[in-house]
Amino acid sequence: MPTPSVNALPIRRLTLRDLTACADLSADRGWPREEHKWGFLLAAGKTYGMDDPDGGLVSACVITEYGPREQPDLGAIGMVLVAERHARQGIGRHLMRHVVAAMGTTPLTLYATPNGRPLYEELGFKVTGQAEMLTGRFLPGGADPKVSTRAATADDLTRMLRLDEEVFGTDRTHLITRLPAFADRLRVAEENGRLIGYAAAWPNMDTHVVGPLIARDTETAMALIGALAAHTDRPLRTDIDVRHEELRAWAKDHGLVSVALNSVMTYGITDLPGDWTRRFAPLTVAAG
Repeated sequence: MPTPSVNALPIRRLTLRDLTACADLSADRGWPREEHKWGFLLAAGKTYGMDDPDGGLVSACVITEYGPREQPDLGAIGMVLVAERHARQGIGRHLMRHVVAAMGTTPLTLYATPNGRPLYEELGFKVTGQAEMLTGRFLPGGADPKVSTRAATADDLTRMLRLDEEVFGTDRTHLITRLPAFADRLRVAEENGRLIGYAAAWPNMDTHVVGPLIARDTETAMALIGALAAHTDRPLRTDIDVRHEELRAWAKDHGLVSVALNSVMTYGITDLPGDWTRRFAPLTVAAG
């Protein structure tokens, strides 16, 4: 009896019960297991996947929605993975078509690696920007920042949400309210009692990822990164919009090196909403 095509397998919603299977899928493709991040994404977004009859997952994909629940303003796609044993069979294309159809008229965005970009372009995504992934041990030094920062408190959350929506262009309450539990460090910058920026550092395997990074200007962004770096002995990693040339140069001067350049792509819109001049780095490229 012929073996049915893997593409004929049903696509289902994944839940936190699938956390280990998602981490196993990451490891299968040579990625870090990233269980902490997977748990966050499974709880905050919608994850689709296909079960392998022989055990584990054939594929997975996360969609994080922003804005009104009934009609989201934006959907961010990430963690598109296909098991190595099922690679090059059109499964990623099959899963992505399902996701795009499921999202209906909701505009979409994603960060694409050079290898993944051709598939997304085939599906109708357009390149609208780039982000440079930087990593390394932060080296302190140079002039002290003129912007002061402090650890965030529960009283800051409402102001953080207001600033984030203004800068990001849509409501991310379900993500930002999870940051105090998800991140090891969360800092804010103020001026005359007004919030002008915030940033988090969250653990991802042996690094601390800096993101989201929202700031009034480059100097504020530098102050937030420097303050976060001062409280960790792990290497940092962050993904900075390439238009923020001064911040990228400063980060490299302080020990971070470029490891990847990924394309920011959109579907259904010509550019992302919000104010890119104050949006320096995403929470994670898997969620925008």
